[in-house]
Amino acid sequence: MSRPPGLGTRHCQALMTFSSIVLDFSIRSNLSIGIVAMTDNTRPNPSLPVLPWTSSQKGIILGSLFWGYFLTTAPGGHLSRKWGPKYLMFAAMLVCAVISILCPFIALNYGWFAFSLSRVVLGLAQGFLLPSVHTHLAKWTPLQERNRTIAIVISGSTVGVVVTMPIAGYLAASSWGWPSIFYCTGLCGVLWSAVWLFVGADSPESHPSISDREREYIITTRIGSSSHSQTMKTPWWPILTSKPVWALTIAHFSHNWGKWTLLTELSSYLRHVYGYNIKSNGLISALPHLCSLIMMVVFSWAADFINSRDLVSLTSSRKISSTIAQWGGAIALCGLPFISSPTSAVTLLTVSIALGAASYTGSLPNPLDLSPNFTGLVLGITFGLGSLSAILGPSLTGFIVTDETNRDQWMNAFYVAAAVYFVGNAVFIWFGSAEVQWWNDAEKVEDETEQ
Repeated sequence: MSRPPGLGTRHCQALMTFSSIVLDFSIRSNLSIGIVAMTDNTRPNPSLPVLPWTSSQKGIILGSLFWGYFLTTAPGGHLSRKWGPKYLMFAAMLVCAVISILCPFIALNYGWFAFSLSRVVLGLAQGFLLPSVHTHLAKWTPLQERNRTIAIVISGSTVGVVVTMPIAGYLAASSWGWPSIFYCTGLCGVLWSAVWLFVGADSPESHPSISDREREYIITTRIGSSSHSQTMKTPWWPILTSKPVWALTIAHFSHNWGKWTLLTELSSYLRHVYGYNIKSNGLISALPHLCSLIMMVVFSWAADFINSRDLVSLTSSRKISSTIAQWGGAIALCGLPFISSPTSAVTLLTVSIALGAASYTGSLPNPLDLSPNFTGLVLGITFGLGSLSAILGPSLTGFIVTDETNRDQWMNAFYVAAAVYFVGNAVFIWFGSAEVQWWNDAEKVEDETEQ
């Protein structure tokens, strides 16, 4: 069936899911700048006390969100398929927004441990959001638009960081102080929740005002995604014993290690090693992610070009992209000890993070390749287990870097990230796949079980 002309309901849904990811990562990353201001003596607002948190405590705080995230991604993927993603996304975002608004009160009155617990609760809520978004995409994305739509929606993670970092830097340096960072991101989350409640829909079949032509176009071009997936029996054992699923889990683990180590620690590195003030720190910390956003457009266009002409298989395309992201990023990190100027350091870190944009056409959309019917669950399992590295990376960095002005200690942390990048991608190259798995079809699973 031919594509309906102009913008349609599916584009509105994609815009809302994109903005949900923007806010998701904005609420996640606000602490990267916030924690520098919270523990820095050079802030312009003397009414806010300096929080006496040690380097190891800050590492634990920065990784604590993922303890909650790890616990709810798999349940989030399962429940979003059974119940539909709309109301799970609404509830998850609203909880995230409220916790963000409460963060300053908790930090100022109850100490670092209670603040860490609030971040765990934030992670519990966020664990439901991303799998629900992927379940939503599986229902709303026609095959011909899959690469670009998924890349654009997931790029919201980078947009959230790019927007948040400089704004957070300015807010922290303003008379409002660092609490305004959390208030602004939280209020934006509340606003999104209110809008989503009225415009969101689980699928084209349940949307009240979509045109018949657009609904038919989406349904007939959704390859591998059944309209009855909500009632399918979950093939737990085949999923949990699938080599491509475990290869993807390890790829997510290595990707998250490098990504979140850099995302959460880059501001501290630039502040304490090169002396950037809090305002310029926000701008410079956002630069690598802005370049990543630009490269995402380049990589997604290249992937669509390659895939549309069958120049290589989809599996090979996913592995090439993952290799650029992880091995390219590892090489850039390994080059840091050989330079000494701040400009060169920022350049290499920018290259490492920008190359990571290739993951948007590599491992990140792979759950939808493996199982359109169980995308949310596959993503929940792989992202959930993979998110353990987002706990370990910042936490280990906090223990390695006991003196934040010591450049050699930072290099050791970056070497560890590069090694994890290399090993994780090697496993994905060897065992990964982009073929729809046999257990995506519930009837085949039942036949195999009976035999």
